[in-house]
Amino acid sequence: MKKSYKIDVDCVNCARKMEDAANKTPGVKSAVVNFMALKMNVEFEDGADAKSVMADVLKACRRVESDCEIFGI
Repeated sequence: MKKSYKIDVDCVNCARKMEDAANKTPGVKSAVVNFMALKMNVEFEDGADAKSVMADVLKACRRVESDCEIFGI
């Protein structure tokens, strides 16, 4: 399953850190952050619960960039 989320991030470097953190989160098959569009596209592993995985993604992203936000979780 693939989903797209609106994000709030301040700089390109922070967006890259968010992408790296998301890709290391269990349940995420792949994540791509587009800083210009302020979007994160996430493909989930088969059988993963998107809502709980995204809660973990947000926690991981906030560890690397404390003021980031992911909307629509």
